[in-house]
Amino acid sequence: MPYEHNVPVFEIAWEVANKVGGIYTVIATKAGVSVKELGDRYFCIGLVNHTQIETEVDQHDLKNANVMAAVESIRSQGINVVTGRWLVDGYPQCILFDLATAGYKLNDWKYDLFEKCKIELPDNDLETNDATLFGNLTVQFLQHVSENGAKDGEFQAIAHFHEWLVGVGLILARTNNVNVATLFTTHATLLGRYLCAGNVDMYNNLSTFDCDAEAGKRGIYHRYCIERAATHCAHVFTTVSDITGDEATHLLKRKPDVLTPNGLNVKKFAALHEFQNLHQQSKAVIQQFVRGHFHGMLDFDMDKTLFFFLAGRYEFRNKGCDVFIEALARLNYELQEMGSDKTVVAFIVMSGKVTSFNVDALEGQAIAKQVEAAVEKVKGSIGVKLLKVADEGRIPDDNDIHLDKRDIMELKKAIYSSRRKNLPPVVTHDLVDDKNDEVLENLRRVKLFNNKHDRVKMIFHPQFLSSTSPILPLDYDGFVRGCHLGVFPSYYEPWGYTPAECTVMGVPSITSNLAGFGGFIEHHVPNFNHHGTFVVDRRFKSADESVNQLKDYMKDFCIMDRRERIVLRNRVERLSDLLDWKSLGDYYRYARQLALHHKYNYPLEGPPTIENRNFGDTSGKLPEELKDKDGNDKITLEELRDMMAKMMRRGSMG
Repeated sequence: MPYEHNVPVFEIAWEVANKVGGIYTVIATKAGVSVKELGDRYFCIGLVNHTQIETEVDQHDLKNANVMAAVESIRSQGINVVTGRWLVDGYPQCILFDLATAGYKLNDWKYDLFEKCKIELPDNDLETNDATLFGNLTVQFLQHVSENGAKDGEFQAIAHFHEWLVGVGLILARTNNVNVATLFTTHATLLGRYLCAGNVDMYNNLSTFDCDAEAGKRGIYHRYCIERAATHCAHVFTTVSDITGDEATHLLKRKPDVLTPNGLNVKKFAALHEFQNLHQQSKAVIQQFVRGHFHGMLDFDMDKTLFFFLAGRYEFRNKGCDVFIEALARLNYELQEMGSDKTVVAFIVMSGKVTSFNVDALEGQAIAKQVEAAVEKVKGSIGVKLLKVADEGRIPDDNDIHLDKRDIMELKKAIYSSRRKNLPPVVTHDLVDDKNDEVLENLRRVKLFNNKHDRVKMIFHPQFLSSTSPILPLDYDGFVRGCHLGVFPSYYEPWGYTPAECTVMGVPSITSNLAGFGGFIEHHVPNFNHHGTFVVDRRFKSADESVNQLKDYMKDFCIMDRRERIVLRNRVERLSDLLDWKSLGDYYRYARQLALHHKYNYPLEGPPTIENRNFGDTSGKLPEELKDKDGNDKITLEELRDMMAKMMRRGSMG
């Protein structure tokens, strides 16, 4: 690459070693490929989060003398700076500023920002105050590194800023003429998020908004000014998807120079059955939870039960939760009309304000354990009888393995205790304000109450998942692996890590064409539905049409048998290379080249293109075993059954 010699790269984000949002995932998962490419020339700059720093950072001085001199310069002002290695893949170097120790400079720095940029900041916006402190500390650090480095000859560097919260540093770097090439990435525009949260039809009106007025009405004009100024000050402006690029073009008034899609670290398995085994293990934990949650009313076949889920921040409309619930209600009706023997247990996992676990939910898990213990006890009793018969050299008959009165009594006690008078709860926790909770309001509206006749059962889990939970002891990754289908019909989703995570774990998913991930898949994967990633049209269809399309996708999935779902999981998993940072990191690399080209007139290579790379099966082609008789990959369900049977026979013979 043209900048391999001595050009340090500083990646600056609020979420460095600070797990508070999705950008943490972006920076943390990308760090491995960044360190592999840049080595010790790669530095992450963030802020100190005292509640997380002990588990996020291995604290020590850095070897780079110029960087440590800049750190000591800031420390000499009475400001705490933490240095060390971030405990994520790649083990990158990090510099973290303790904003609380710099508070005494706030008023001077706010005045300086107004004098230089005419951006006036209110006193009562604590987040913007912190952004001002962070921006000034960042530019002081970069200025010292730049000036000190120039003493040894020509000095060049790259500073990559993520999101408006670190935008003050970029603005000041340009107004103070700091010698660095700058990049700015917006992962979601500030105004766009506010507009969508306010039920505005944003995408059909992008070109008509008076952005200053809209930001002013929502009390975020000063924040909008920081974001827009950073966008225009940067040598290179990037965003994560086409849909966010359109948004930025209209709301921030600059078209992105480069699109930098978000990737993940993809763990490849030596054999396909490995991720299928992980699915089975996690599914067993979910099934155990369902047995407890629906105790006394578990009249559906667990082997014919499918687990669907929606997860994310509690942004009811933006995340498409309204569309999901309405589509589930229609699916429930159609499955009943068909006389289907399939049951769907649909989870909504979004963190809300809760007081404690729901008593019914806790009690259900306890009762399930009691029933299981009683059955194990009876099994042990029968086992003793069978062993006695075997020791006698006899073949057991019905009289030898009958239940005695004690066994029947144990089972009766367990079964009677499991009976319930009320319906299984639709929520696992007690909410602070369940009357006005949007999820519960909509479940009441469509009457999804977990009745016996319902083919769709609902479970709202309003807290983050944890492997230590007494109700559902799984972390998020394990939960995703255990489910059959992820459903994310988002209205506002600049990228969408949830369906991407499903893809790399081999779980089919439904996204929307208003999500960056959905647009990415539509553009780069021919026959994407065929590969287990379904895209709901929320941009050009009416709301009712979008709901019906989502319902049809879920209904088609319910009709599949187990073998067909296994084939689909294998196809989904083969798309994972498309989302690997080893591939998508090239777009960040090109953006840095472009910044060096604009700042220092570096030679520029051509932009990376996914189409020019070999991503295995992402072309839509199938292995020979999964092609039809004419060599096409558009095969029917019946042909899939025949082919899977053939493959399994071949495997058993081998």
